Amino acid sequence: MKKPLILAAAIVLVAANSLFASDWTRFRGLSGIGISDDTKLPLTWSETKNLKWKTPLPGPGSSSPIIYGDRLFVTCYTGYGIDRSNPGSQEDLKRHLLCVNRSDGKILWEKSVDAVLPEDPYRGYISEHGYASSTPITDGRNVYVFFGKTGVLAFDLEGKKLWQVGVGTESSNRRWGSAASPILYKNLLIVNASEESLAIYAFDKATGKEIWKAEGDALELAHGTPFLANLADGRKELTIAVPEEVWGLNPDTGKLIWYAEMAPNGNICPSIIGKDGTVYVFGGFRIKGSLAIRTGGKDNVTQTHVLWSSPESSYVPSPIILNGHLYWVSDLGLACCMDAKSGKLVYRERLSARGGGKPFYASVVLANGKLYAVSRTSGTFVLAAEPRFKQLAQNRLESDTSDFNASPAVSNGQIFLRSNKSLYCIEAE
Repeated sequence: MKKPLILAAAIVLVAANSLFASDWTRFRGLSGIGISDDTKLPLTWSETKNLKWKTPLPGPGSSSPIIYGDRLFVTCYTGYGIDRSNPGSQEDLKRHLLCVNRSDGKILWEKSVDAVLPEDPYRGYISEHGYASSTPITDGRNVYVFFGKTGVLAFDLEGKKLWQVGVGTESSNRRWGSAASPILYKNLLIVNASEESLAIYAFDKATGKEIWKAEGDALELAHGTPFLANLADGRKELTIAVPEEVWGLNPDTGKLIWYAEMAPNGNICPSIIGKDGTVYVFGGFRIKGSLAIRTGGKDNVTQTHVLWSSPESSYVPSPIILNGHLYWVSDLGLACCMDAKSGKLVYRERLSARGGGKPFYASVVLANGKLYAVSRTSGTFVLAAEPRFKQLAQNRLESDTSDFNASPAVSNGQIFLRSNKSLYCIEAE
């Protein structure tokens, strides 16, 4: 009689530590491509319609919430850099990791971490996104966060700190702080610490021990989250865009496999996405652009594996790919669609978003044939994900006048948004 009980307990234990498609466990979802298979998301919402709950946060942040089962995790910061006219003292800067009950928005636990100083001063572009811009990630057992110069930390699901390691305390020539989010590969936690030490690190996720470190001066101003591209033979390549180049690395060792030259330079912020053996790269400041690269090459693949290049691009937000088309809403508020095979622009339409020069920081999310594009101050635009521009809705939470910089998280019929003030759960009534 005991064997079925033991088996049942084992099944429960496995389920409790497994990731499911409905979980949104990292920046831009399970695969980092911003796509959900959810079909029950509401089209419209407001503060009186389809708003399940709202939870005030202790401080601002541009990181996205992540979801595992009945819990959400989100980061923010306090003590410094809240008010541009009076930023305060760096000695008071703290980062926070919060665990939130999915059903009612109640904060289950909160952990604060003192900042390693000195930090980049609160001025210029760092004031656009702040000191908590890297989205955490979970493997269903632990939660991992990247706090820039303060380092990389691991917590268990009950909030116990397991380890903390530094990744350098340097700054790029712009001093804009960190934005890239960590990713998981096998037993490794991979972190783009270009801002702190011009390096990408891989740590043993259980202990925080450094497994490999890939360094390069070209990493300066490479702010994107690395992307794991799938090869036809089952292998993976770790890809990242840097000013004027794209790299393909061996994720097990950090060694460079291939590189491609490209025109975009200055700051490279969007994250690479990929599908069917091709990766798509966006970014650039002085020279903006996009390109498609076939993976699986070796050494310099500029002449052999670059499929197309285009001047069309996005400065901060990342794109998605669906049915042979790339979709994105740029920082300038331009909704764009491009043919993924040729790089030809299909449409470019301006959205009615306020916010000065860069009304969008968040990346679009795709679900049920719709694009959800969160603007900084003008609400969430819902667009048809088809090669013909069609705006379906614009949803505002009127009382919250703070910036919404974070990309949304999607799971089981719910959309989770975060602003500099609050965390929101949107669900059809």
